[in-house]
Amino acid sequence: MDLLHEAERAPFVGWDFSWLGNRLVTSSLPWDFTATVRDALGASSCALDMETGGGERLASMPRRPDCVVATEPWPPNVQVAAERLGPLGVFVVQDEGALDNVAQDESRSRGRLPFRGGAFDLVVNRHGAYWPAEIARVLRRDGVFMTQQADSASRQFHELLGLVAPVECPFDLNFAVWQLERAGLRIEAAEEGEEVLRFADVGALAWYLKAIPWCVPDFSIERYRGPLLRLRGRDLVVRQARFWLQCRK
Repeated sequence: MDLLHEAERAPFVGWDFSWLGNRLVTSSLPWDFTATVRDALGASSCALDMETGGGERLASMPRRPDCVVATEPWPPNVQVAAERLGPLGVFVVQDEGALDNVAQDESRSRGRLPFRGGAFDLVVNRHGAYWPAEIARVLRRDGVFMTQQADSASRQFHELLGLVAPVECPFDLNFAVWQLERAGLRIEAAEEGEEVLRFADVGALAWYLKAIPWCVPDFSIERYRGPLLRLRGRDLVVRQARFWLQCRK
């Protein structure tokens, strides 16, 4: 079967990349965010998992506090997450989602969380936008916020396809620290790193770009079939800047 035709037909549900199997190989990071979250959940009494996707990572945690809530802004994922997490006692709430952190200002801060102030002693956010003032509001005194963020590598994906790369204002560690400290939170740990993504073939690359539309916003396999086919036999490597941090109220 044509690899691009196969990628076009293959579904993407929740936040599950298992369809790619070993056709996408990623390098390891200097930290283990999953382990850090696992330990924090084990010590928490009431936790919030923001932008849970299909709930895959939260469901995989061996221990969760009795009070756990997950939010997800994308309607198709809300149902997927609810079906996965509901039987585990996790409530899933659809929220509006926040503006990209670098696009936020005093007059354009979307992303209010539908919870009372001081509701959680732990808030976790993996690769999602968030409004720092809302994080501070829903955390209890001495509560912890931890997040891992990834650059979309949009410039590199555009260049692979022979497109003009967009002008970007990157969301980096320095900006995240500035925003969170401005919201009254104290940084306890922070680290930067790089993850290398290696795609085995153009079908794997095409499926990934279809699944993550903000990498190339107007992407479709049919529209870019020509540029994708010209990549056959090439070394398909993309480098993503990443960081994680932990802060406390």
